[in-house]
Amino acid sequence: MSAPAAAPLPADQPALLLRWRLPLLAAVLATLPWIAPSQALAVNILIYGLYATGFNLLFGYTGLLSFGHAAFLGAGAYGTGIALARLGIGWFGAIAIGVAASGVLAVLIGALSIRSRGIYFSMVTLALAQLVYYIAFQADDWTGGENGLRGLTVSRLRVGPFALDFLNPVVKYYVIFGFVVAALWALSRVLNAPFGAAIEAIRENEGRALACGFDVRRMKLVAFALSGLVCGLAGALDALHLSIVPIDTLYYQTSGLAVMMALLGGAGTFLGPFIGAAIFLLIEDTFSLWTSHWQLFVGAIFILAVLFLPRGVWGSLIAWHQGRRA
Repeated sequence: MSAPAAAPLPADQPALLLRWRLPLLAAVLATLPWIAPSQALAVNILIYGLYATGFNLLFGYTGLLSFGHAAFLGAGAYGTGIALARLGIGWFGAIAIGVAASGVLAVLIGALSIRSRGIYFSMVTLALAQLVYYIAFQADDWTGGENGLRGLTVSRLRVGPFALDFLNPVVKYYVIFGFVVAALWALSRVLNAPFGAAIEAIRENEGRALACGFDVRRMKLVAFALSGLVCGLAGALDALHLSIVPIDTLYYQTSGLAVMMALLGGAGTFLGPFIGAAIFLLIEDTFSLWTSHWQLFVGAIFILAVLFLPRGVWGSLIAWHQGRRA
């Protein structure tokens, strides 16, 4: 009698997650309005998760730490807001203008900043972003100055023969969800392409990547531009969501949000930025009800995460699982 066939080996879970990362993330985000404390919080997790994902493309995958990503979020928001409130352009065209404005700004800032390395690169991005903040602050006629840009309420979205009630929280969430999933799909394709492997090679050892024949400067600039486009889309969606673009969108503290969210969730992972955004916004939503000093709790939790989970929540879970299988 022949011996029974051996049971198949279990699939490598990280590899399986890598293959199904987009459907898994989309499925979780699709249920978010029904499990989050509020639908407004769910929308913020979508938008800021996308914002942190754009930052993560540059920092987590390419290894470039930028302190100026608020400029791209703000450019997308102001570009969309100006197109709606000042130029009278439709909502879809306004989003396209906001994303394009952010992409152009990313190319300009990237071309100037990639000439430097390390902390000098970070400081150059911070300085250039603050310059953008100052310009927006002074351009009252276009941006509203310190009062922010107002008058861009979109109550209905026309999509072909259909008219969607954008004031309905559920409708708003799933419209934004559609844009976010489309952006994540495009980003996933980019990361799965040879370009994704090339920027990870630059992150691991820039000198070796250069010796292998990669055009390092060009790839850094492309990664910078793609990062700006993703963050610009997040800013455009935020402008539609809030019906106002506050000047704080461009402030350096907003750049810090992207850094914290990416590190909390796990820099260099696909799901990490959304996990970090959810953790940060849930902490803010919970503790701000108890005290006006909720930033103290966020800071304490961030310090503990850096000390005990240096790869972030999701990155540490993946490392723990791989350690068990080793």
